[in-house]
Amino acid sequence: MTTIINTDPDSASATQNQINAEIAAIETAYQHGGIEETQPRLDYPPYRSSLLRHPTKDLHHADPEDVELWTPAFGARDVHPLEADLTIQHNGDPIGERLIVTGRVLDGNGRPVRNQLVEVWQANAAGRYVHKRDQHHAPIDPNFTGVGRCLTDDDGWYKFTTIKPGPYPWKNHNNAWRPAHIHFSLFGTEFTQRMITQMYFPGDPLFALDPIYQSITDQKARDRLVATYDHDVATHEWSTGYRWDIALSGTNRTVFEDE
Repeated sequence: MTTIINTDPDSASATQNQINAEIAAIETAYQHGGIEETQPRLDYPPYRSSLLRHPTKDLHHADPEDVELWTPAFGARDVHPLEADLTIQHNGDPIGERLIVTGRVLDGNGRPVRNQLVEVWQANAAGRYVHKRDQHHAPIDPNFTGVGRCLTDDDGWYKFTTIKPGPYPWKNHNNAWRPAHIHFSLFGTEFTQRMITQMYFPGDPLFALDPIYQSITDQKARDRLVATYDHDVATHEWSTGYRWDIALSGTNRTVFEDE
């Protein structure tokens, strides 16, 4: 879930039309700039807190072994295959459109990345996270926590069964809504190699209104964050299906938040 830090009491008072105008001006300047940008801009004025969401001073060197002592642990046991099904974690069925999302994790040469730890978290069908800081007026689903994990197989495939998340409001500006998305976290061989990104759904009407999505100024890079509906992934009378591949490097790399 995106956390917004407002240092200006009027920072969330802009209207959507004002945000749209700022986005359009940046888009126009980018189209005439002649330089391709494939990663999000760190300072993106329509995304009000982007100025506060990255380091502004030189980084301090740290011992990687010391860093690992403070990194989170995501479970006391090995990853179980059932953790990839977010719809069976409670006593009843969650509310919403059941879906399968699957794809391959690839390196820059298109080779599969095996045994990659992939974690997901998301809002429920009403756009609500199970988190004490999420207090907007949407119901919590008692049968849906919205977190899961799996390991990629020998061909780099991951697969999750979940519920399509709903859009949710955030405090960037007046009447601001995030497009429906699923957060993905991928680990390399250690916790210090974590990469985080978001997967979106095709045809979302909120794309053009969302400063986080639009902070990736190149349309081709934005498109790489949008899953494709795949009817072969859908299951008869059970779920719809989406395909989304994740490229860790190369010219067609997936956009990651830590870039």
